[in-house]
Amino acid sequence: MPHRTSSSWYTAISGCARCGLDSAAFALLRGMRENNVPLSGFALASLVTACERWGWEEGAACGTAIHALTHRAGLMGNVYIGTALLHLYGSRGLVPDAQRLFWEMPERNVVSWTALMVALSSNGYLDEALAAYRRMRREGIPCNANAFATVVSLCWSLKDEAAGLQVAAHVVVSGLHTHVSVANSLITMFGNLGRVQDAERLFDGMEERDRISWNAMISMYSHEGACGQCFKVFSDMRRLGGVRPDVTTLCSLISVCASPEHVALGSGVHSLCHRSGLHSSVLVSNALVNMYSAAGKLDEAESLFWNMSRRDVISWNTMISSYVQNDSCVEALETLGQLLRTDEVSPNHMTFSSALGACSSPEALMDGRTVHAMVLQRNLQNNLLIGNSLLTMYSKCNLMEDAERVFQSMPCCDVVSCNVLIGGYSTLEDATNAMRVFSWMRSMGIKPNYITMINLQGSCKSSNDLRSYGMPLHAYITQTGLSSDEYITNSLITMYATCGDLESSTDIFCRINNKSAISWNAIVAANVRHGRGEEALKLFMDLRHAGNKLDRFCVAECLSSSASLASLEEGMQLHGLSVKCGLDSDCHVVNAAMDMYGKCGKMDDMLKMLPDPASRPTQCWNTLISGYAKYGYFKEAEDTFKHMVSMGKKPDYVTFVALLSACSHAGLVDKGIDYYNSMASSFGVSPGIKHCVCIVDLLGRLGRFAAAEKFIEEMPVLPNDLIWRSLLSSSRTYKNLDIGRKAAKKLLELDPFDDSAYVLLSNLYATNARWVDVDKLRSHMKTIKLNKRPACSWLKLKNEVSTFGIGDRSHIHAEKIYAKLDEILLKLREVGYVVDTSSALHDTDEEQKEQNLWNHSEKLALAYGLIAVPEGSTIRIFKNLRVCADCHLVFKLVSMVYHREIVLRDPYRFHQFKGGSCSCSDFW
Repeated sequence: MPHRTSSSWYTAISGCARCGLDSAAFALLRGMRENNVPLSGFALASLVTACERWGWEEGAACGTAIHALTHRAGLMGNVYIGTALLHLYGSRGLVPDAQRLFWEMPERNVVSWTALMVALSSNGYLDEALAAYRRMRREGIPCNANAFATVVSLCWSLKDEAAGLQVAAHVVVSGLHTHVSVANSLITMFGNLGRVQDAERLFDGMEERDRISWNAMISMYSHEGACGQCFKVFSDMRRLGGVRPDVTTLCSLISVCASPEHVALGSGVHSLCHRSGLHSSVLVSNALVNMYSAAGKLDEAESLFWNMSRRDVISWNTMISSYVQNDSCVEALETLGQLLRTDEVSPNHMTFSSALGACSSPEALMDGRTVHAMVLQRNLQNNLLIGNSLLTMYSKCNLMEDAERVFQSMPCCDVVSCNVLIGGYSTLEDATNAMRVFSWMRSMGIKPNYITMINLQGSCKSSNDLRSYGMPLHAYITQTGLSSDEYITNSLITMYATCGDLESSTDIFCRINNKSAISWNAIVAANVRHGRGEEALKLFMDLRHAGNKLDRFCVAECLSSSASLASLEEGMQLHGLSVKCGLDSDCHVVNAAMDMYGKCGKMDDMLKMLPDPASRPTQCWNTLISGYAKYGYFKEAEDTFKHMVSMGKKPDYVTFVALLSACSHAGLVDKGIDYYNSMASSFGVSPGIKHCVCIVDLLGRLGRFAAAEKFIEEMPVLPNDLIWRSLLSSSRTYKNLDIGRKAAKKLLELDPFDDSAYVLLSNLYATNARWVDVDKLRSHMKTIKLNKRPACSWLKLKNEVSTFGIGDRSHIHAEKIYAKLDEILLKLREVGYVVDTSSALHDTDEEQKEQNLWNHSEKLALAYGLIAVPEGSTIRIFKNLRVCADCHLVFKLVSMVYHREIVLRDPYRFHQFKGGSCSCSDFW
């Protein structure tokens, strides 16, 4: 051009910047300055926009230079250059620079304010961005569509419903609610706030809709899980709106299909992706991988992932997370390894967070430590998500010292961090440390939520915990208004019941005005825990009359109640009801029904219910092993364990309790110790208190007290009442006063009012003929008003339960029963029966001892069973205490002399008598 005006220079620079010819634009700037052409805000604003395309440091440096040049040229009053610089600083995260620039601007318009709000909100300063909007309003600057769209998005990011509705009112007053971009933002906000009807009204009233409008509605319904509505809007979008779906549309549709119920629809969307040519989109592929994984179709997810032509870090993260969610933890870590070996993308904090989820079990601890090392190597340990994932990993591995170290090193913690740590201590039943973390949490101003409360309540397991922590926690819940939360209140019912205070549990339940199914389940479970099976079944009837719908948890608890009562008829009725309600295929119900049949002495019916081994859940394997253990069938229990392992099922804590119990009942000490030692090394299951009780019981039954004491000293958990009670019981069998006294002392230190400690010690003294000590102990029990639980046996015929105590003559057929007892005694003496008076616990002459033993409750029940149970039917008797040696001998002989099959269940196991022998092989 022979003649160039200032406007020519400005237009040329702006045109080059818009076309991406950044070098040419800056060369023109230099030429303009050499020719003394005055600078303009318009040209400089174009160059600042070009800087946004450059790298972080280079773009920021160039922007700062233009900012300085603007100052020197006296152009800071130009709103265009000021706004462009605001955008640049915001995109580079230089929020303080953006704020300083904004307040230095002599003139600010709606575009400048919008640029400030975008800079603040895009860098996480959401509250500050909302404050900027409010100040703009106070200064009387009217909003345009862009500003409203920005602030509406800001409100749903904050999840601030009050502010959102206030801004929506401002939009309506301004008349801009008819503007498509503003209406789209409002629909998205209403959807994110769960105000579906408001979004629907706004959408229905729109005169003009674009693809974003339709996508906003589909996305909202997808977020709400309303699959039918999603596809209805999608159909209207194509039919009425004539709008073709894009990547956002398809991702929302795929997301709502991420469940087994809707995966068939999702497969249809997958086909649509191919037809529309959008299947190659990384976003769409990632959504499909997640959908198939969430629907339990891991093979399809894998195939899709490995066949993707291009993968981003989200693709890898989705696949790793899919493996973790489907318990394929080895594959998750292998995928992480492949990602680290490829040059496709770099892993981020989400990658390592998902990978740590694959290490949340003791057997994967070394893998977890390796991933932790990778996190440190990449300097990601200060990321909050990573910190919480590390806390979860160490807590689930029961390594609370490591978890504490991670917690102490985290630069910032949130409620999730504290909940994970409290949950870890709760799992270990460590109420003291759980409450310590809670106290710290409150001192730091971190607001607890319902998960915090439930974890804290779950850590309380004893009456001491209840007094020291549970009751003060209940007071805090009441004071802070958290008692209105249904989950917390129901958890209180469970806490009091677990700690032995069923009365308070019942009181809390009665105070609930609107009792949900969860409330009923909690109180039913509380009664089952306290052995009040009849009350639990009564509550079940009340639940039904109140019109509550049955769920799997309630049915499972009531089946457990029937099992504890050994009430076969009620159990069978409940099982039938579960079939009628369509709950018979639920694994919890199946397992509870199996357990009920097993505990009611119907092992054959239990075996009929077993799911196919390939699909059999761990719970069912455990119930089967436990059932065999209670009957004394060690070989069957061990074979079931081996079969379970061969099917690829991972044994858990309960599996080994059942297996070690089987070893204990069979007296196989070497087997038991071998399995105990293999728990952690071969199966990654950390030994717990119940496993230790089995080993102590096993050693004690065989009289190996030195080994039992050594084991107690070295075991990985602190001994509790079960440990000392088992040792005390065994000491009576072997008349070992020294061990018995030690165990009783420890038991009474834990609970001075433990009636079992006094009774077992008294029995130990009695077997050693130390009658003076027996009298002293019984006198002391009277002084402290402690009563021994009386022995009781019962059997059920049709709808009648017949209960017997020692020497009981209250039964309607008492005369026939005692006549039958006399007949039994005569017949047994003919085959060589001699009374085993070692079981007698009172200082009387031999004749009186024999008389007392012959009047035991289980013998009375047996006599009535021989009278009332038809020939050919099994006599099923239940007792609340362990059967004595003499009664066990009598039951064996009766099964032989009368040719009857008898099943006797006590609190510890089943005895199946047939042909003069017992399934326990006389070891119980």
